[in-house]
Amino acid sequence: MSGKPVYSDAEFIELWKTHESGSAMAKAVGMDLRNILRRKNNLEIRYGTQLKSKHSPQQSIKENPAKKMLGIENGCILVFSDAHFHPSIHTTAYKGLLWAIKEFQPKAVIANGDIFDGSSISSYPRIGWDSVPTVVQELKACELAMGEIEEAAKKARHNVNLIWTLGNHDARFENRLASNAPQYEHVKGFSLKDHFPAWHPCWACWATDDVVIKHRWKGGVHATHNNTVNSGVTMVTGHLHSLKVTPFNDYNGTRYGVDTGTLADTDGVQFENYLELSPTNWRSGFALLTFHNGRLLFPELIMKYAENQVEFRGKVYDV
Repeated sequence: MSGKPVYSDAEFIELWKTHESGSAMAKAVGMDLRNILRRKNNLEIRYGTQLKSKHSPQQSIKENPAKKMLGIENGCILVFSDAHFHPSIHTTAYKGLLWAIKEFQPKAVIANGDIFDGSSISSYPRIGWDSVPTVVQELKACELAMGEIEEAAKKARHNVNLIWTLGNHDARFENRLASNAPQYEHVKGFSLKDHFPAWHPCWACWATDDVVIKHRWKGGVHATHNNTVNSGVTMVTGHLHSLKVTPFNDYNGTRYGVDTGTLADTDGVQFENYLELSPTNWRSGFALLTFHNGRLLFPELIMKYAENQVEFRGKVYDV
């Protein structure tokens, strides 16, 4: 190939996943085998991933846990964030997520950070005599909820991608251990990701060349706008719990800043004391991202309407 590639990175990756062979792909699309293998190697390095080959189960490029490339051409993914899973609590947004997985059979379910709260190991001092769950209680709540999401996702689509973009609260788990028990580095169980083996951990996930999903970047009320303007791509974040979509246009077309809200209740017990029962500009829900020919359609939000009810596309659904 010379000049501009015939296929985008996402299209090339989808083609490779279909054929899993350089020679088979060359025959199918009429490309030079040497150029296909060279581009495959460049993409593996660029995105820190492995493109599986049916003839070579052992790949030479070690997968980089910092990033994940999905290369989605058509279909949808569900992105939720800031669940702060709490023992014995199953929120409306959580039930709505299970409903949406069954309804839309997504190609990927992405936990966009802060599934774990870590209130008992926070760097902030205790507030009065408040009682918070222990680490093991929170961990069990996370394992139960993530297990139910995993089961629903695999039932809906057998080859679903389960991605977990790590959040700042998630980091509390091993940050505390790294600071106080560094001798236990690499011991199984001392990293939070050890407890969720079905989920691929990373700092950022590229759904396509132009859509990146990560827990946080810019802050403040204009974060979604600033994220997409400064990154040059559609950026999907959590962290601020605001659940909104901010479109932005320039000479390159339309892109979006998306906040995926919180899977927790906005008035949940996790937030009572440190918020002092103050009002918040938060919304409980998650995002549905749909792709057509590798292009993201206008992002859609599924939001809590009332207890055990979510609103979506102008209708209210019981969950």
